[in-house]
Parts: sequence; structure tokens; C-alpha cells
Amino acid sequence: MTRNKPGSTGRLDKRTRAKRPAKTPKRKAEHTLRLNHLLGIETLSPSDIGAILDQAESFLEVLRRPIPVVPALRGRTIVNLFFEPSTRTATSFSLAATRLSAQCVNFSLSSSSVSKGETLLDTARNIEAMRIDGVVVRHSMPGAPHFLARRLKAFVVNAGDGCHEHPTQALLDAFTLRKRLGRLRGKKVLLVGDIAHSRVARSDILCFSKLGAKVAVCGPPTLIPPYIEELGCEVFYRLDKILYEVDVVNMLRVQNERMNSGFLPSVREYRKLYGLTRERLGALSKSVVILHPGPVNWGVEMDFEVAEFPQSLILNQVTNGVAVRMAVLYLLARERADGE
Repeated sequence: MTRNKPGSTGRLDKRTRAKRPAKTPKRKAEHTLRLNHLLGIETLSPSDIGAILDQAESFLEVLRRPIPVVPALRGRTIVNLFFEPSTRTATSFSLAATRLSAQCVNFSLSSSSVSKGETLLDTARNIEAMRIDGVVVRHSMPGAPHFLARRLKAFVVNAGDGCHEHPTQALLDAFTLRKRLGRLRGKKVLLVGDIAHSRVARSDILCFSKLGAKVAVCGPPTLIPPYIEELGCEVFYRLDKILYEVDVVNMLRVQNERMNSGFLPSVREYRKLYGLTRERLGALSKSVVILHPGPVNWGVEMDFEVAEFPQSLILNQVTNGVAVRMAVLYLLARERADGE
């Protein structure tokens, strides 16, 4: 046993301390994302969601460059297969593929053989025969992306299937909130409007809940589906009862194209009871964050003044959507390459 010299305190002097090797900081273990397709939020773990959002963070930096392009998917081909009208989602996916240096083919329903009776599967298989890597599909039938994913070799991304799910919208909503609030755990998020016909609502509820937020929905009884609480949210029918207690308000569009008559007594009454009017806007805390997936029915679910409100992140959602979709395409293409 080594004894200390007389008069020594047993402590290391400066020279001895300097020779001691510095401790290596522990690195956070990187989550390995194992996805063949992105069909919904339901099958993602909180770690999966976090990995996608982290990847989107790096691509957001790319989008701020003078030349916002990286060669990550050079030589790859992505097809946008949209059977429903879209502006933000279709354009966002097209830009995301282009920013990754992939070739992007935008499918036009009006000029395709679908108008001649070609089936969804025949359309997809014929496109895949042209040697593509990924398909981004939007369809009015719930489960259409799942149907294709079971039959195609290319990876499939659900860009909205009927009233079922819209996973990339939920991911970009979560990314937008994380950028502003830091994290969602413990935050109170309120979804207002047409919950019954909204694929965004279902995906948002699942995504926000998995990230630790407390989610509530509010709307007319005719637009709240039965058993929605089983997804992990509270239900309110009076907006003024819950609006002033939340951190985030996500106003959803009234989807008239998916409704039969009888869901709403009138647009005027809906705005009065459930719209984010200038009066309600004035009573909101300045810290409350406002989202909307678009397109907005101004004067129905919200007044135009909301767009000028500092806490409105509607355009931030659009910008962040490109980064999130870049992350999804990149991660799926990388996983497909690793599996080949």
C-alpha cells in the first residue's frame, strides 16, 4: 500500500491533476429507426417520432442555405400518387424530394388511365415497373396506402387516406410545437372543429399523446366521433369552457366535401360557437400557440385577424413541412438501401 509523504494531504497537486486524462463525455445513444413504410402514427414509438423530428432539424438547416439542396437521395425516384386535390402536401413532398436531389414524378389523376377504369393497384404496379424507389399516396379510401404497401417493393408514405390518418401532418405539427415550446410533455393541446372527418385529428391525437401532451377535442356533437376518448383525449362540446386553459389550439377545417347534410345548422352558428373569432382571440393569453393544417375557411373556423397574431404558426407549419418530409423520405430510402 502506498503511503503519503509526511506533511502530504493526500490530494493531487496541480501537475499530477494535469496528467489525469479527461473524462470522455457520454454520448446519447442514437435511436435506430426501422421503418419500411410510413403508414400512420399508430405504429410509431415515441423514440421513432423523436428520431424523425431530429432528422428534420438537420434538414431545416439545409433549407436555410443559399442553395438548399443536398445529394442524399441522388439517383432515387419518388412518385407523388395523389388521387385527391392537394396544394400544401403535394408541393411539400415534391420540394422535399427535389431538395434531396431525387427525381420526383407528380401523378396527374385527370390525365391518367384511372379515368379509363384502371385500378389503384394496376396504376401503382405499372409505375413501379418503371423502377421507382418510393410512392407518396393520397387517396379517399381509408387503408389505400396499407393496401399498396403490402404489394409493392417501393416504400410507401401515407399522405392522407380518407378520414383515417395523415401522419406527416402530425409530425410537422409536433415539430413546429417543439421548435416553439421546447417539448410537448405536459402541454395542453386542444383540437377544435370537424373531428369526425379529419384525418389530421386522429394523427395529431396519437402523436401528441405519445410525446406526453394532454390532448382534448372540441366541436359540435355531430362532428365528434363516438369512442374518440379511446385514443387518449378528453372531449368538450363548449369551446369557451376549455379554450382559455390550454397551451396550443389547433383549428381544424370544416370538411364540407366529406359531409352529408345535417351536420351543421348554419355556418354563422358554427362560427359563433366554435370559431376563433376576434373576440376570443383578444381574450387568449399571448403565450397560446395557434395552428391550422390548411386550407383555412376564413370567417368560419377562424377570423382573418388570427393570421396576424404573433402566436399564429400557420406559415411555420408550411415551412417545417418540407423539412419533416425530407426526413421521412431520407430515412425510408436509407432503410430500403440497407435492406437490399
